Amino acid sequence: MNKAEKQPLTYKSYKDSSEGWIGDIPKHWEVKKLKHLFYEKKHTQNLELNCGAISFGKVVRKNDEQILLSTKASYQEVLKGEFLINPLNLNYDLISLRIALSEIDVVVSAGYIVLKTSCAIDKNYFKYLLHRYDVAYMKLLGSGVRQTISFNHIADSLLLIPPQPEQIAIANFLDQKTAKIDQAINTKDKQITLLKERKQILIQNAVTRGLDPDAPMRDSGVDWIGEIPEHWTATKLKFIFKEINKRSNTGTEVLLSLRMERGLVPHNDVSDKHIPAENLIDYKIVEEGQFVMNRMRASIGIFDIAHARGLVSPDYAIFEVLKDIHKEFYLKLFKTTVLGTQFRLSSKGLGTGSSGFMRLYTENFGGIKVPFPPVEEQKLIIDFIEVESDKINKAIALQEKQIEKLKEYKATLINSAVTGKIRVPGVEDISTQSKEAVCTP
Repeated sequence: MNKAEKQPLTYKSYKDSSEGWIGDIPKHWEVKKLKHLFYEKKHTQNLELNCGAISFGKVVRKNDEQILLSTKASYQEVLKGEFLINPLNLNYDLISLRIALSEIDVVVSAGYIVLKTSCAIDKNYFKYLLHRYDVAYMKLLGSGVRQTISFNHIADSLLLIPPQPEQIAIANFLDQKTAKIDQAINTKDKQITLLKERKQILIQNAVTRGLDPDAPMRDSGVDWIGEIPEHWTATKLKFIFKEINKRSNTGTEVLLSLRMERGLVPHNDVSDKHIPAENLIDYKIVEEGQFVMNRMRASIGIFDIAHARGLVSPDYAIFEVLKDIHKEFYLKLFKTTVLGTQFRLSSKGLGTGSSGFMRLYTENFGGIKVPFPPVEEQKLIIDFIEVESDKINKAIALQEKQIEKLKEYKATLINSAVTGKIRVPGVEDISTQSKEAVCTP
């Protein structure tokens, strides 16, 4: 990076854009209403095209096989070089980008807005400008419970018009810079993935092979386990856990939800939907210290140990412990991919037999053999896992923090460039001259 890039250039003269999210702009730039630059494309049916949608600022293809022909017949065409806006339910999603310059020909929901340009502009520049407009302004528009907007809501919005050579230069500059930033983010995402895999391998090795690499080993007699330390045994889960089926007569206990990352948490912490007590009658009661399993998602480790008394779905399984064990050891074991595979293979289909309806029933759960180290060693293994996991978690958190800083820098760079707060390399400062930016029809 040369010295000029370290010290961003600015224009000599600025003026007020009269639009809060834009701020001051170079004196020779123009401000125009969106409706003077774009018009809404008439709904055009095209059954020959693949279905599509907006996903985080990009137009992507969808699986046509999952969309009924009658539904597709109501879709509208958006072609390469046209802008697409998702104006639906703005208040439901404040994160994803809702405006995209399409790079493909597809048909999309009739609820989307398709824009065509009405004058000569650089579309790549407006791709970046409209991303900024989306985040800083458009999400504030609309009305109603579902906060959905139409073209009329955005028609009078103010947008910037630099001279076209500057539009092209800014877009090229941002293409290069954001590509480098995205590459750096992608590298860090891969590092996070590797760290998470390392953590899983560390846990899996610890709970299936112990901590001493020099310990004498023997065949466990169980294919999925393989060798275990000589002093360990392999025991069926039914000798360690017993299912409990205690039901609520009142539905007044605290309702708990079982989640992948957070485990068992109060339902009110993860949902705004109130469930009346009368609807919770006959839900299962779980007591502190008992294990809870989501039968349909056991293969991906949806287990937890209850930290308080409460209610859970009747479709969940609740187990009390029959032997002296360190509970966290088996919770870690249940979340390993290798045991998850056994849970999946032991699950049974319901109705159609689709994988989406596979359940791990207690009889099949109980028939699976698992490692059974001495309880003192179980505790040592968990202590080791906690120490090593903490190190890996800190490394992951550092990478995530760096990714957030890169995303913030990217957003700031785009905003600064498209609104003229910085002058990109290769652009001459003509702000003190009388030359006006022109949008040529």
